[in-house]
Amino acid sequence: MITYIKLVSMKSIKLIVIVAMSVSFFSCKTQQKIPYYLETKKDTAGKNVVTIPELLIQKNDLLSVQIFSLSTEPKADALYNMPAESGAGAQSGYWVDMKGNITHHRLGVIHAEGLTKDQFADEVKKKLTEPVELLKSPTVIVRLLNFKVNILGQVNREGPITVPGDRMTILEAIAMAGGINDYGKRDSVKIYREKNGLREMGIVDLSSDSVFHSPYFNLMQNDFIVVGQTKLRMKEQDQQRVFQKITMGLTLVAAAATLTSIFFRN
Repeated sequence: MITYIKLVSMKSIKLIVIVAMSVSFFSCKTQQKIPYYLETKKDTAGKNVVTIPELLIQKNDLLSVQIFSLSTEPKADALYNMPAESGAGAQSGYWVDMKGNITHHRLGVIHAEGLTKDQFADEVKKKLTEPVELLKSPTVIVRLLNFKVNILGQVNREGPITVPGDRMTILEAIAMAGGINDYGKRDSVKIYREKNGLREMGIVDLSSDSVFHSPYFNLMQNDFIVVGQTKLRMKEQDQQRVFQKITMGLTLVAAAATLTSIFFRN
């Protein structure tokens, strides 16, 4: 009886080894080719005209508003410019609130959301010249201080990306995130964007030169970039889950066979 149980135990162990090796063998498929960046790009130097869309001001933007004029009074302009904050690297500016307005320290509430920087500068000029001319021939320079996008998914560094200027392309954002990893889908990167109070989604193919013609090539502030995983990655994850379940089941069988052998031996 004991000899029979030992034989059953040995057969169980051999079965575990055979099944484990089989699962490992079939899970190791030839890796599919993942498209790389701009693989279909051809030499088109001088043939394309790059169109950069106008940046629209959004809620939670931080704006720098500088005002200059032809006033002969040296302190006149300074009254309308926010003094620089103390501390290294500190930024002074005006937040666009949830109503889409800024509150200027002398001109009061000015609507900003949905306007380009030039359009907003014109609104500030109106405040300076109508109905009373507060400054002579004012010039207004508006800059965005907190251009930020967020990137998630199959990149080497997920999270927010902030640049000091107000321009960023999808390729620059991907590069700042450490690039797309081996399991990321370069041919269908999703970009989520809020525009005029509505959320829209665009898909760009980073493996093709068509990316340069996409309206999502030049990013807008607060865009969300999502890099999905390839079918190869999803298949590998499914295989890993199956392998883990089989391994757990075979481990329980081996443990039961061992306990049975010990029990009958005693």
